[in-house]
Amino acid sequence: MKDGKRYNNLSGELKKILGEKTGKLSIDGGFTCPNRDGHLGDKGCLFCGERGAGEFTIGTLEIAEQIKSQMNIARKKWNVNKFITYFQSFTNTYAPIEKLKELYEKSLDQEGVVGLAIATRPDCLSLEVLDYLEELNKRTFLWVELGLQTIHPESHRLLRTGYGLKTYEDAISELKKRGIKVVTHLILGLPGETFDQMIESVKYVASTSTWGIKLHSLYIQRDTDLYTMYLEEPFSIMTLDEYVSLIGKALAILPEDMVIHRLTGDGYKSLLFLPEWGKNKLSVISAIDKYLKENDIWQGQNFKL
Repeated sequence: MKDGKRYNNLSGELKKILGEKTGKLSIDGGFTCPNRDGHLGDKGCLFCGERGAGEFTIGTLEIAEQIKSQMNIARKKWNVNKFITYFQSFTNTYAPIEKLKELYEKSLDQEGVVGLAIATRPDCLSLEVLDYLEELNKRTFLWVELGLQTIHPESHRLLRTGYGLKTYEDAISELKKRGIKVVTHLILGLPGETFDQMIESVKYVASTSTWGIKLHSLYIQRDTDLYTMYLEEPFSIMTLDEYVSLIGKALAILPEDMVIHRLTGDGYKSLLFLPEWGKNKLSVISAIDKYLKENDIWQGQNFKL
């Protein structure tokens, strides 16, 4: 595996593809979401905060200024000169095609930017958007992130996502048809889901040939309806040991070439309510690495088609 890891991590994969260590810049494109603007709902998904997962973006600045500011931080932190701009906040294909082109093209015009990562919902990929993404994919390094979260219908209803597994399947099919890399998000530890159910979701994603995966530990932010729900009726939250063990099982059943973009949730510390162990991302990663080594587990070890 790359970078001394027992799994195929994003850092190593980008170094292989782009020739050197590459930074990822979290960008707020000023988007909203059909689950917030009244098209599907006005509350958003149960776990979604006021910034729509964009807590690590700068926010209100113009795109070029956001990129320059983030670059300065990334250069000092990681000593990198190549960058992927990551449109992260809310639903980043939910806008007229003219706005998408303006934002994406302006991003690619910035010196040092070598690619785009676009987070969106699987129900927000019109044919017009898909065709534009196909054209973009021919001239830059591109991936699209889809929030599947779980394969279980009862959990989707609880989360208020407004879509289900069939919508995800249609979206990934259209993206793959166009040769576009897909990164799939799963949340592990959803209320009411058993260990076996979580593994079923992982096994499903393993079968989709998605290019990458983000495994998020469930965390509760104070600015979400999930927080209110927990206060009214507390539910079980995985311990660190339980989560690390689950990740070990998950990595072993994923294809060895699937790119691991994330292994834990990354909540904003000032808003994070639970779990306490989620406040130190590096310690969680360290615990996972230690567990994999001690138990001689590596990605793809138990993968079966």
